[in-house]
Amino acid sequence: MSEEEIIKNARDLAFKIAINDEAINSFKLSMFQFDKTLFNETYNKLLHKITFRDVFKDVFIPFLEQIGFLWQTETLLPAHEHFISNLIAQKIQINTEKLQSISLDSNKTYVLFLPENEIHELGLLYLNYELVLRGNHTIYLGQSLPLDNLNYFFESDREISFVTSLTIRPYDDKIVAYFEEIDTILKESKHHLIATGKKTIEVQGLNFKSNITLFDSIKDLLKVL
Repeated sequence: MSEEEIIKNARDLAFKIAINDEAINSFKLSMFQFDKTLFNETYNKLLHKITFRDVFKDVFIPFLEQIGFLWQTETLLPAHEHFISNLIAQKIQINTEKLQSISLDSNKTYVLFLPENEIHELGLLYLNYELVLRGNHTIYLGQSLPLDNLNYFFESDREISFVTSLTIRPYDDKIVAYFEEIDTILKESKHHLIATGKKTIEVQGLNFKSNITLFDSIKDLLKVL
């Protein structure tokens, strides 16, 4: 780049970081004060500058990472996290609903679910949005789903990609058995499992007989979608 281009890009980056940091601080304040109005005002201001996808990737994801740090310092109550998570979930659902008129690719179906007792669904909700945005047919089943509830889809002749996100569950002493059960179910089929989240690190070394793909994070998965 020329010196002029370097200066311009540096200025643009600094401006973007300043906007994002200001928004994150406002979201943090709205969370601690249970202030829905402040949340919506901040969100709407962002939408005047950037797209919803950029809001999620450049603001919501760093904000949620900061919430993780706040948990470690014991300055956050479950009520705070539930309040802000529900507001973010609403925005994802509203933007997904706007895409329902897009023509869908009927040749492939994505079934999205969380393992039993797993309730952290923001990442999965956003993955559903990204898949619908790309014209894919999705079936969103949501939180805490026992594997036997998927029997209808396991037995389908249609090719299905299952998508799950593992934040807390299954616990470390059960996760290998969980993936081995899925591997056994899928090995005689043409179905595919995509699993993302920090818990997938525990099974990176397993030799699967079926089509199972692991991603450390949602960001990594979004790069190949």
